Amino acid sequence: MAHSKARATDGKVTYPPGVKEISDKISKEEMVRRLKMVVKTFMDMDQDSEEEKELYLNLALHLASDFFLKHPDKDVRLLVACCLADIFRIYAPEAPYTSPDKLKDIFMFITRQLKGLEDTKSAQFNRYFYLLENIAWVKSYNICFELEDSNEIFTQLYRTLFQVINNGHNQKVHMHMVDLMSSIICEGDTVSQELLDTVLVNLVPAHKNLNKQAYDLAKALLKRTVINTTKSCASFLSLLLSLPLSLQSNDNDERLQVVKLLAKMFGAKDSELAAQNKPLWQCYLGRFNDIHVPIRLECVKFASHCLMNHPDLAKDLTEYLRVRSHDPEEAIRHDVIVSIVTAAKKDLSLVNDALLNFVKERTLDKRWRVRKEAMMGLASIYRKYSLQGEGGREASKQISWIKDKLLHIYYQNSIDDRLLVERVFAQYMVPHNLETTERMKCLYYLYATLDTNAVKALNEMWKCQNLLRHHVKDLLDLIKKPKSEASSKAVFAKVMVITRNLPDPGKAQDFVKKLAQVLDDDERIRDQLETLVSPTCSCKQAEVCVRDITKKLGSPKQPSNPFLEMVKFLLERIAPVHIDTESISALIKQVNKSIDGTADDEEEGVPTEEAIRAGLELLKVLSFTHPVSFHSAETFESLLGCLKMDDEKVAEAALQIFKNTGSKMEESFPHIKSVLLPVLQAKAKRGPPRQAKYAIHCINAMFSNRDTHFAQIFEPLHKGLDPANLEQLITPLTTLGHLAQLAPEQFAAPLKSLVANFIVKDLLMNDRIPGKKTTKLWVPDDEVSPETLAKIQGIKLMVRWLLGVKNNQSKSGNSTLRMLTAILHSDGDLTEQGRMGKPDMSRLRLAAACALLKLAQEPCYHEIITLEQYQLCALVINDECYQVRQCFSQKLHRGLCRLRLPLEYMAVFALCAKDPVKERRAHARQCLAKNVNIRREYLKQHAAINKLFSLLPEYVVPYTIHLLAHDPDYVKVQDIEQLKEIKEALWFVLEIIMAKNENNSHAFIRKMVENIKQTKDAQAPTDSKTNEKLYTVCDVAMHIIMSKSTTYSLESPKDPVLPSRFFTKPDKVSLFCNTKNYLPPEMKSFFTPGKPKSANVLGAVNKPLSSAGKQLQSKASRMETASNDDSSSNPGSPQHDSTEMDHSENEDISLKRADSTDKVLNPLYDRILYLL
Repeated sequence: MAHSKARATDGKVTYPPGVKEISDKISKEEMVRRLKMVVKTFMDMDQDSEEEKELYLNLALHLASDFFLKHPDKDVRLLVACCLADIFRIYAPEAPYTSPDKLKDIFMFITRQLKGLEDTKSAQFNRYFYLLENIAWVKSYNICFELEDSNEIFTQLYRTLFQVINNGHNQKVHMHMVDLMSSIICEGDTVSQELLDTVLVNLVPAHKNLNKQAYDLAKALLKRTVINTTKSCASFLSLLLSLPLSLQSNDNDERLQVVKLLAKMFGAKDSELAAQNKPLWQCYLGRFNDIHVPIRLECVKFASHCLMNHPDLAKDLTEYLRVRSHDPEEAIRHDVIVSIVTAAKKDLSLVNDALLNFVKERTLDKRWRVRKEAMMGLASIYRKYSLQGEGGREASKQISWIKDKLLHIYYQNSIDDRLLVERVFAQYMVPHNLETTERMKCLYYLYATLDTNAVKALNEMWKCQNLLRHHVKDLLDLIKKPKSEASSKAVFAKVMVITRNLPDPGKAQDFVKKLAQVLDDDERIRDQLETLVSPTCSCKQAEVCVRDITKKLGSPKQPSNPFLEMVKFLLERIAPVHIDTESISALIKQVNKSIDGTADDEEEGVPTEEAIRAGLELLKVLSFTHPVSFHSAETFESLLGCLKMDDEKVAEAALQIFKNTGSKMEESFPHIKSVLLPVLQAKAKRGPPRQAKYAIHCINAMFSNRDTHFAQIFEPLHKGLDPANLEQLITPLTTLGHLAQLAPEQFAAPLKSLVANFIVKDLLMNDRIPGKKTTKLWVPDDEVSPETLAKIQGIKLMVRWLLGVKNNQSKSGNSTLRMLTAILHSDGDLTEQGRMGKPDMSRLRLAAACALLKLAQEPCYHEIITLEQYQLCALVINDECYQVRQCFSQKLHRGLCRLRLPLEYMAVFALCAKDPVKERRAHARQCLAKNVNIRREYLKQHAAINKLFSLLPEYVVPYTIHLLAHDPDYVKVQDIEQLKEIKEALWFVLEIIMAKNENNSHAFIRKMVENIKQTKDAQAPTDSKTNEKLYTVCDVAMHIIMSKSTTYSLESPKDPVLPSRFFTKPDKVSLFCNTKNYLPPEMKSFFTPGKPKSANVLGAVNKPLSSAGKQLQSKASRMETASNDDSSSNPGSPQHDSTEMDHSENEDISLKRADSTDKVLNPLYDRILYLL
């Protein structure tokens, strides 16, 4: 401004082009004409016009001279006022006028011109409106705050506006007046009593009758500025607070108006009303439970202001917000979240842990809108205080649970929830727009601090995105093929698969079809999408492709485009915005920094060892989903360095990464291959067992002449086996086992001899070292004896060899199965010499059972597993050792989820109803439910009519009935207690199977049970007691079906096919018809109608178990209800958050209408409330 002022002193006035000098020497008409051109010039100028501002500075000073301010013509004065208003706008924030007296003259002059607003019919009214609009928008009068006479200027302005307002003015005039006046009150330090009186006088009834518009203007102004006027109007508000509140009124609208006013008064920044008038505060809090929804909503909205301006009141609000977070109204639950999150984002110290927990609970709300708000709220809090570090380490620690909670939501079944988790991860947890090094550092430390289930969820998220990426790539490949009926069907099938990965699959199906058509027609979009799903696509390329595709598909004429929104959802899921070759390189460097000790591990709150392990685990997961991104010499060289580290976990992870990513190493990185091969051979021969395993698989995946390398490893290990040196046996047996699986033909002869002579005779049939005498059933891995570990590896070697051979021509499968069942029969002590300790026996039982499950997954061995062997294997799920039960059920679940284990193995979960540990029963139920859902989804997606018998979940019922009929605990056919256990076990399975009555499945199950009663037990068809047991279990199942279903009696949609291995065919010659009821009469009272809650089912079996049956096979009586005296093996429940959505909408709510018990003030307040 110094330069401008220098220009001002030269006295020369520059006018706009075409405008001559404006002075008293020209006529009024010519002056008006020239001023209009000046007005147009200033109107078109903006604040950035620096040259013009300097050029016309003298003109601005000239227009503020007394000649113009006191000009007799009103048109001249109006035009000058418009110029001055624009000058204040253009030169803001520093006005060109520095003299306080001159500023006062100018604003009093402008105020006088505003009187012209009174005549709405005037030809100049639009210019008066422009003047009002301009000074209201720019807040020009705020310059006067520094003047001594500011109160005089403001009071005159207020009086003028209240005088000119009339019913001819529209809403815009009213709005600009309120804006102009409220800015003076809101931005000033104080409000003088004179100015306040100028406003309040218009509320007096006499004035209201004279000018209703002035009354409305005053009321609107007070509502807008009540927070700012609270302190300044102390005497006035004291009067108000001594007057009554109408909070006990039966009029909903009246209560609502009172609540709105009090919300502003209590929530005002400097208000002490809550402390000064506690009865009024308590009365207001009672409105949180008002019966009228808008009132509760208003109270909840007020909470955020109160928390931000009065943290001391948070304790009072917490309980009321807790109740409202379970309100039956979705909008109220939603606004509870908004209020808490708004306060937390301003300052985390404003909200306590209980309030944050309310938001956490709402992430499982029934309504998507509420869940979304809760998740986004938590995400924004996490980004501010944890990612951006605002609030320091304490704040970050306070909300450290948020990252885990958000990822846990990925376990929910809703696709909307899962998509939102993916979006939150990409935008809030590891923002994709961060620079590569910073992004990978963020991901590195996030992964290191996540809990186990959050890590699993994140891994699953990457897996799902990668799978969808492959589906889209498959669709592109199909579209490029020549058109045919077969290709059209294949495209449609792929469209359906992609649709299931998008929200609202019903609508998405049409949009994905449309996208397929667009891809077929538009080669450019197809090429961009191919680039996006290519394994070599970089993060920057992905952003460009997404932007170009959405731009091409978007249309400016159609702002709301559901098709484009669906495409954006799809692109979000498949675009590799986090991981590419550069990212992997940066992540490897971050791991190396931790290894070198130069990383910020301690500052990030992660011990260095944990950070390194987590980093390698992260790389291992990414090597599955983004293997091509690892293809760089720098990455492979860093991984080579990890192989030489002492930490076994780090070396294991590095080996797995090599296995997943090194398929083209031989041709692309020969120098790496030459260094890596000796390391792998050394690991296979002398490394820890797990490293030996991964080393063999690395050689198998990476090298073309693997047979040569395998031979170099196999020969020395085979010849060097020494049963006397047990500790040195474990790694060789592990390596030989994997070689046997990968190259069974190459080593056929030596392997057969090895199994028969060394594994069986020398290792399994000998107990060289007496086991420790202990009552424990399980010990940690590092306490297991070397002999037991060697025997376990021997069992695994036999199984791997058979899985490699994949045929039973030599009958090796039969002998192996007999060996495994002998271990189970002998309780793990194959020699039965009593030299083994109980923990060792538990380990061998588990190894034998898991080996049976492995063999059952191969069809050629499943066929030769006898029913007795199957039943013996099933009983392991009732083993006396908790850890054996736990590990066995996990292996069982995994095999079933992969659709590798036959359907009869799902029936094994029925025996879990006996488990005395509630968590184990709950986990088994979850496993069973997941397996049922997997099979049903598979059948929906595949036309597997020929596989129906092996996939349809309902077909598990015959297997369950047969298995329970042969339960060794079921001895007395008519025993009530034993039948009650059978009933619980059947309901354990049937409850999940019957949850959905799709295609009249209840009638189908009933028909199956009826058919079983017309057959005989194929395991002992001539044994009358065995058949009686079978029929009795059928009757139990029938009574359950009849008591829990109302549609069981309808016609069965299909005629069930019973498994011939388990049941004989009905004897059509003798016309055998079994209609007898085998249940004792008193048993019928235990079948109650209606579907009980899951918790009751689980609780009903939490009782001491009988020990009937053979000692070796009856495990129920010996199952542990606690850990096996070992702190590392305590039974724990699954760590997922709630598996069910919140049922808050059905919860009771305490709603009360205002009544006489509320503390109130004085009845005279009604009138003031009405006025305000």
